[in-house]
Amino acid sequence: MKTPLSRKLAAEALGTAFLLATVVGSGIMAETLSPQNTGIALLGNTIATGAILYVIITMFGPVSGAHFNPAVTLAFLLRKDITGTEAGLYWLVQVAGGLAGMVVAHAMFDMDLLQWSTTTRTGTGQWIAEGVATFGLVSTIFMIVKFKPDAVPAGVGLYITAGYWFTASTSFANPAVTIARGFSDTFSGIAPVDIPSFVLAQFAGAVIATGVCVWLLRQSDASGP
Repeated sequence: MKTPLSRKLAAEALGTAFLLATVVGSGIMAETLSPQNTGIALLGNTIATGAILYVIITMFGPVSGAHFNPAVTLAFLLRKDITGTEAGLYWLVQVAGGLAGMVVAHAMFDMDLLQWSTTTRTGTGQWIAEGVATFGLVSTIFMIVKFKPDAVPAGVGLYITAGYWFTASTSFANPAVTIARGFSDTFSGIAPVDIPSFVLAQFAGAVIATGVCVWLLRQSDASGP
């Protein structure tokens, strides 16, 4: 039975809200418990994010495909796995869900619900890192979906866990996450002025990854490689 679009959109909104509540909330908790040790705080933030990705992809994947990420939705649109209308609605609810999750995280810790982040995240290294992070995320999804679909939740969770540590930007890899974190002046925040460059890098990484994966996964023919 085909899942109604309304249920898909609800799943995308809820999943993205859970993701942001975890990213922001675990960052607040980590910084509170380890105010003098950024490394320990990042580790706590990392573990919580990787874990919630496994859970929400397992929960909502059968309903909406578990994108929770406009860059991932763009990649599926480029492959014509979803329509333009569906993709546009996914983007709207992902951003809205992310903002809702961020607000809930602030509420749980008795903080101002909307803040203006002062954390500067800019520069060529950061932008390259976001492109690489998103390239890897989209590649992880497409390659595992092809060969071992049941492993997608674990693959994505583990990839982002690694991405927190091997990228200079700590692997946002998600425009909805990036936008929501712009309104959180906490451990996980990003100054709003730095958001557009991150988002552009993320979309670029997703587009490149889509092309590479289409080439890697296409059926061989007799006329060429």
